[in-house]
Amino acid sequence: MMLPKIDKSSIDGDKDYKPPTSFPIGPHFTKYKKNPIMKPNPDNDFESAYLYNATAIVIDDKVFLLYRAQNSAKVSSVGLAWSSDGYNFIRYHKPILYPTEKWEKGGGCEDPRIIRDPITKKFIMTYTAYDLSTARLCVAVSEDLFNWKKYPPIISPDESWHDIALDSHGNKLIRQAWSKSGAVFVDRHKDGKYYMIWGDSAFHLAVSDDLEHWQLTSTVLEENTFANGEFDWQNKLIEPGSAPIKIEYPADSDKSKNHYILFYNNATIGGIYPTDTYVISQMLIDYDDLSSPLARMDKPFLIPENPNEVNGQVDKVVFTEGLVQFHGKWFLYFGQGDSELGVATCDI
Repeated sequence: MMLPKIDKSSIDGDKDYKPPTSFPIGPHFTKYKKNPIMKPNPDNDFESAYLYNATAIVIDDKVFLLYRAQNSAKVSSVGLAWSSDGYNFIRYHKPILYPTEKWEKGGGCEDPRIIRDPITKKFIMTYTAYDLSTARLCVAVSEDLFNWKKYPPIISPDESWHDIALDSHGNKLIRQAWSKSGAVFVDRHKDGKYYMIWGDSAFHLAVSDDLEHWQLTSTVLEENTFANGEFDWQNKLIEPGSAPIKIEYPADSDKSKNHYILFYNNATIGGIYPTDTYVISQMLIDYDDLSSPLARMDKPFLIPENPNEVNGQVDKVVFTEGLVQFHGKWFLYFGQGDSELGVATCDI
């Protein structure tokens, strides 16, 4: 296998990239007729049972996916694949991130999300470490996508952080030191720092000077809640998808607006959709004012419909962590039933 050579000189992003000029992106995305684009490989242990939830980045005119893979024991690792057309992928034969730390043992390394530091050219991956008891949001750093340096969880064991989640019946669950799912703004805030939106029962914030070392903006839940679910289809869970995407408004509009679009995942305890249905929507964020979202779509734009989305390791699930613009389209990569990987596209 000829491996792609990636270093600091590698070019990221589509060469003809056109930033969005309004909210939302699309919002109509068409699911690829040949989904799933990737399935588990029974001949390769780390990805023998399930393959889903991929993040994406464009490097040297190829789409790279970092995907969640599970073996028969349901231990998660992160695999790597690349494509010249966004649909057909070549896979690396072994995981690029796998459980090595005590906070990863038993459950593994889950649900990556990636950006590239425009200054250092390092790749920054957020991922969830799971020890079968507590989910912990972690960061790993690489210069070539194959070799990664891990950092400890962003919430240390002695911090007082807790959140409040809901089970499928609407019962409240207090979770100590629980954290997951970090979507990072690749640009610095006006205060000179970087910010991350994270969480799965609500959206919270973390801050960094260098994209590698992070801390919570506050360890008090009430002081560190950026957004909660607002509609009945997000009354159980909201969870960020890929990195927020900056809007560049037309020349005749207010150029002082510093707005971003966040694709995010949602789950319900019941309402317009059956209990535990996962859907995908979009949110508008003012990066200069991280007190709350500016707006959000009033309905999801992607829902479980196909057989492998309605029935899977987890039923009724579409779930995204990867969005790129590539060759004149937006490519949205999403897990199908927590079992296989699909893609949906939208013209620019």
